[in-house]
Amino acid sequence: MLYHAGDPVDLIIVRSTPLGYIVQINDQDEGLLFKNDVYQSLERGEEVKGYIKQVREDGKIDVSLRPQGFRNVIDPDCDTILSVLKEKKVLYLSDKSSPESIRKSLQMSKKAFKKAIGFLYKRKVIRLFDDRIELLQS
Repeated sequence: MLYHAGDPVDLIIVRSTPLGYIVQINDQDEGLLFKNDVYQSLERGEEVKGYIKQVREDGKIDVSLRPQGFRNVIDPDCDTILSVLKEKKVLYLSDKSSPESIRKSLQMSKKAFKKAIGFLYKRKVIRLFDDRIELLQS
């Protein structure tokens, strides 16, 4: 089957490797989901939604659990942060927080977290402190 970057696909986790996870794409092709793109636990046989990251020149397929491109990623990340803030009123994370604590709290990378809080800060939705983030009252 012909795939293009960004195409949504169904993935089945086949096995773990040192690089990440070998996955079955749409019940027919094999691809690789890199470990540094995974922010949740995955089990062999688990079915997840994914996206084509790239089809390499050698024909191998890289996949991601997140859509590619700023616009496709920023909105869900902002929604995740906002939902936590609406529930708890404060999020005890900052741009200085460890990648592990961000991953544990929000299931996203530190890079994605920093992009999302920057986006929300510029739109005057949140207030940033050295040790926390607070939702501004609208």
